[in-house]
Formats: sequence, structure tokens, C-alpha cells
Amino acid sequence: MSINITMPALSPTMEEGKLAKWHVKEGDTVSSGDVIAEIETDKATMEVEAVDEGKIGKIVVPEGTDNVKVNSVIAILLQEGESAADVKTPAPAPAPAAAPAPKEEPKAAAPAAAVSGSAVAAPAAAPAPVAKAPTPAPAGGTRTFASPLARRIAKEAGIDVAAISGTGPHGRVVKADVEAVKSGKAQLKATAATAGAPAAGGAAPTGMTKAQVLALYPEGSYELVPNDGMRKVVAARLTESKQTVPHFYLTIDCKIDALLAAREQINAAAPKSKDGKPEYKLSVNDFVMKAWAVALQRVPAANATWAGDSILYHKRSDVAVAVAVPGGLFTPVVKSADTKTLREISEEVKDLAARARSKKLAPHEYQGGATSVSNLGMYGIREFAAVINPPHGTILAVGVGEERVYADKGQVKVASFMTCTLSCDHRAVDGALGAEVLGVFKGLIENPVMMLA
Repeated sequence: MSINITMPALSPTMEEGKLAKWHVKEGDTVSSGDVIAEIETDKATMEVEAVDEGKIGKIVVPEGTDNVKVNSVIAILLQEGESAADVKTPAPAPAPAAAPAPKEEPKAAAPAAAVSGSAVAAPAAAPAPVAKAPTPAPAGGTRTFASPLARRIAKEAGIDVAAISGTGPHGRVVKADVEAVKSGKAQLKATAATAGAPAAGGAAPTGMTKAQVLALYPEGSYELVPNDGMRKVVAARLTESKQTVPHFYLTIDCKIDALLAAREQINAAAPKSKDGKPEYKLSVNDFVMKAWAVALQRVPAANATWAGDSILYHKRSDVAVAVAVPGGLFTPVVKSADTKTLREISEEVKDLAARARSKKLAPHEYQGGATSVSNLGMYGIREFAAVINPPHGTILAVGVGEERVYADKGQVKVASFMTCTLSCDHRAVDGALGAEVLGVFKGLIENPVMMLA
């Protein structure tokens, strides 16, 4: 009997992914353990191995397909004595439309099964025929009159016909009105959905629609690049964070002359490899990671994560480090950073960052953690406030180290300073608590030998 090869879940939270590449073709014989495909999620590209032996009878989902649902059939494996003619291929679901669907249709009772972007879709019952309604009403309940041609053109362009001002009889939307919006000669009017009212199902508003944005710019004056999975997830998570996590910010200046001197001494004493290069080279960020991890151990109440009706107080200082990659951001986690040496932290961060940029991280390497460090000092940024990465309770934003003039007991002096801003989830970390842990961090940065105490 043939065996269905399904889309694997590469992490506990994965719901869909991209079938990036097939390493086999129909008719190929595979054994257990053979790499047959590459699956790309928003965070990593991972290889998929065959779990049984047999012959690839049918590839259901072609490579390059986005939004393939977990557990949907992607290929069929034939057993001994079977042929491709014996296989009943599951009917693939229609691909998601490139343009967003019109939003004027009200959300009635949910159909028995919604069409998704998975490789296989077999609805239990036919959905209610809401799509055939000739004149659907917008969220506000007012009926929109439009010609069938205008509706079709608006749908193809991804424009909400209810947001178009009609110039036909009795305000009817006609073809010329849609074309005017497409060309930018006319603007969309505000509707309940676009003016800030919650979307159907209680979802929060997401701002201007794609059609509204495009209508502001002349056609040909821009390049439209679809968002990949990583950018979509980054956008969704950080939007959710700013909307649902009550942020507050604490900023402090750290004098780093002693840190810079210690770093220079440690790097100068680093043993040399056979080619004459030092075996390691510490960065300022390595000291920041260590100091922040130790500070959380000394103020354990700040090493916290909000969990609805509870707060998690973490025993380890698992510190994520923000790594910029083309098209998005990774936050691989350095586990138990407080117990590791500066050299161990430096080597681990370099390894995690390199594999993040090539999307070779395993899920357990970028999931979890209770806090993050985001350093933009290498870009010359003096200070900034970072957005908390849920479910973390805090994130430390680090600016550039620079010489500054300051007053000391009536004397004008010059020293190197670094500005750091702590973003806190007020549900788990209150103002006084955030100030306390940030003060401990400042003490460690200004006296780095105390990190070892």
C-alpha cells in the first residue's frame, strides 16, 4: 500500500512552510534516512529525510510552493509491486490569490472548511455560497452599488469596492471610478474597516490596505516585492507586541573606559594559531551579554516572562541576541549565558550569527529565552528603544561607545560612554524593578572584573 509523505512540523509552533527544493524526482528509489526535500520556514531551511523505503510515485507539491500546511500530503511513496497508475493523487488546494480578496463581504457563520494554501485540501462539506452574493454589504452595513464590470476590475486589483466613491447614477460605482483609483487620480474613502474599526472576528486593524497604499503612488514609480515568510512573521509578531505588550523604557549611560581597557588586555593576551592569528577576539557586545546575564541572576525578579494568569521566573539567564539577516531578523539564544566565559559567549554568538544568516539554525536554538540584547552601536546609533520579542519580558538596546565630555565635581572631563535602553513588559517587570536590574548592569559594565565575582 502506498505511503503518504506529509509536510513535517519543524517546530512546535509551525503551521505552514515553503517546500523550497526536492532532492528526488518521480521514479527515484529512496531508503530510510535519504534526504528527499528542503523545507523553509520563517526562521530556517531544514532537510527532510525519508522514513520508509520505496519509489517516489508522485510529487504532489512542486518545489517553490509557499504556505504548505503541516501534515498535508507533499508526495506519495510506492511500495514493492505498486505502480504510479495505482496511486490516487489527492486533489491539491487552489493556490492563494496574489491580490487580497475584497473586504466588503461580511463575516457570517464560518463555513465547514476554509480554502487554504496547503498542498492538499479536502473540505468536509461545501462552504456556504456567500461568494455569489451580487451586492455584499461592507462592515458598516450600508449596501454598495456597483456595476458587475466595476466589481470584477476592483477584485482583480485588490481594491475594496466599498471604499470607492461612485460617480454613476445614485452613487453607483462604475468602471471609470475603479480605473481612477488604480491610476491614483482618485482616493479611497474611509470605511469602517479602514478608519480604525476592528476587523471581523475581533482582530485589530492593520492600517492601510495594499490597494490604498498603491493608490498614493504613480504606477511605475516603485518596485513591488512580495513579502517572504520571515518578513510576514516579523511584521505580525512585532505588531502584536506593540499592541498587546505594555512597554516602558529606561535609559542609562555607562562609562566604558575600564571595559575597553580590559577588552584590549584580554585580546592582546589571546594565544595565536599556527597562521599567527589570535584564537579569539572579544567584542564589546560579548561583555554586554555577560553583564546582562549576570545582572538578571542578581535581580532574579526581573528575569521574568508574562504567561497570562502567571509569571515565569527563570532560573537560567538565557539571553537572545538580535542578528540582522537579509529580509528580517533572527534572535538565537545563548543558554545560561551567566555561567559562560566571555570567550565562550563570543564564540557561541559568532557561530549562531553565521548559521542564522544562512538559515541553518535548529528551532531549539532560536526559541525560548527570557530576554534579548539588540546592539546597533556598530552602525553609529547613539541610542534607541527596541520592541520586546514575545514572550520575553525585556530587551536591552545598546548604542555606540563614544567619547563624551562630562562634568565631574566641577571639573570638565572626557571619557567613553555607551547609552543603553531597557524595554520592559510592565505586566512582569515594574519600573522600580527594571531600574534596579539596569543599575546592576551599569555597575558590571563600569567595573567588568565584578562579572567574575
